[in-house]
Amino acid sequence: MFKKMLITVDLDDPDTMRKTFVAAQQLMKESANVEIRLINVQPIVPISIMGYLPPDFDEAVTKEAESKFAMIVSGSGLPEKTISKIIRNGSVYDEVLAEANDWGADIIIVGSQKPSMSMYLLGSNAATITRHAKCSVLVVR
Repeated sequence: MFKKMLITVDLDDPDTMRKTFVAAQQLMKESANVEIRLINVQPIVPISIMGYLPPDFDEAVTKEAESKFAMIVSGSGLPEKTISKIIRNGSVYDEVLAEANDWGADIIIVGSQKPSMSMYLLGSNAATITRHAKCSVLVVR
């Protein structure tokens, strides 16, 4: 059914992340030879704040994300030989949608957190991804 699954990974929300992996495993039962790409998006630090941070801040954040990513892949329950991973910098929905288009994803699996008042006013990443994706999107609560 699906050949390329793009799964969003929020390194700070392990519960939602686990649920997205379970959803992916269920979908994989229906498809053979599925490629999986895990994506994590790191926010860009505004220039006005960069002066207050250590010079190697971006590198340290990326290294920490890569370290967490490696642990997540090994504990995901997904077949490691079919997994690739990418860390992108920018806004979550822009980068997820760009990666889905660049990589040719058939489906995006994205976790959604419990709605808060700010999400109702500003919108959530999951909602924006769902509205603008050119492929199927599975939102996991």
